[in-house]
Amino acid sequence: MTGLPDRRYIGVAVGGFATFLNLYPPQAILPEIAHEFGVGVLQAGLTITTPLLAVACVAPFAGTISDRLGRKTLIVGAACLLAVPTLLVAAASGLDAMLLWRFVQGLMLPFMFTVCIAYIGDECLGADSIRAAGFYSVGTILGGFSGRMIVGVVSEFAGWRMGFVAIAVTSLLAAAFVGLVLPRETRFVPLRGGVHSAIDAYVEHLRTARLLATCAIGFGMLFINVGCYTYVNFYLAAPPFLLGPSQLGFVFGVYLVGAVTTGLASRLAVRIGRRSTLLLAVGVAAASLLLTLTSNLALVIAGLAGMSAGLFVVQSMSLGFIAATTRRAKSTAVGLYMTTFYIGGALGGLLPGLLWTRTGWPGVVALLLAMLTAMAAIGLHYWRPAANPRPAACRRPS
Repeated sequence: MTGLPDRRYIGVAVGGFATFLNLYPPQAILPEIAHEFGVGVLQAGLTITTPLLAVACVAPFAGTISDRLGRKTLIVGAACLLAVPTLLVAAASGLDAMLLWRFVQGLMLPFMFTVCIAYIGDECLGADSIRAAGFYSVGTILGGFSGRMIVGVVSEFAGWRMGFVAIAVTSLLAAAFVGLVLPRETRFVPLRGGVHSAIDAYVEHLRTARLLATCAIGFGMLFINVGCYTYVNFYLAAPPFLLGPSQLGFVFGVYLVGAVTTGLASRLAVRIGRRSTLLLAVGVAAASLLLTLTSNLALVIAGLAGMSAGLFVVQSMSLGFIAATTRRAKSTAVGLYMTTFYIGGALGGLLPGLLWTRTGWPGVVALLLAMLTAMAAIGLHYWRPAANPRPAACRRPS
């Protein structure tokens, strides 16, 4: 493919942006939330865990619905509706209310990202599925950074509630953009046959070892990402760093490194394969995590940047692997992946906290390194190249 990027790539990238814009904003202001509502570290961390649990519950059903109804309408509709609970988060009178509306946010997110990945799997084949997944992953990276940065900066000057208002407005703008740019699907084939057909699709996926292995890798990826970026905020807000909300928001600028490396890794994967690229990315993430154990702020930020670079490459490779290897009911397969992915994220917001209270940041890092080791072992065994790869082709919209 030559010239400008396909409109499909741009559309799914902005869909990914809108999703992750809404998922992690509280991470930049966790110390502020803990202070305002008079709660501890673990309770404040529930503002991250709660929507992740909602996503894990809904993702497989979102996939099944999309496999019957289509792609673009669900993506745009969910992106528009997402602004409502986001505004209600801004108006929350206490932590319980905030958690309720964060949960509702999580219920809507699968109708965006699950369907975006299925759209990629339908419309692009072979090497182009790697490129499309790379665009999507870059969008998620930019969204993850922007959500945290916007809330962090706005809260410094106007309070964290106005930060969520800004997120809601940005979400509506992104929804309008996707509606205008993303072409309607041309290769989508609705899943027929009622409940039995849907159950058959799940049974087929659960019998596919390569898919289950990829789900395990996704579990580990988000476990590490959420565990690191939840508790590093308390690490950096304490001595000797003493960073404030806006400074913590800009620390997430390390996500932008991931946007660059994901694009490069997509081209690298075309040359050397997804498995080799995955193992390289895991190695970079592990080495970078060790840098965060220092008391030098520049080295900690460099470590976070390297870890993000590695993890987002892992995510891009995993999403592309599912799109390329699943033959039917792609949204259902992606929904299964996303369920395990976000269960990993939810546990990543809780289990490292148990170590944080006892051993501090070094204990959190040790747990995350163990998870990276397990991911590398799984990828090495299950991500062997297929004997008959699918042809590289991608249709442009007429």
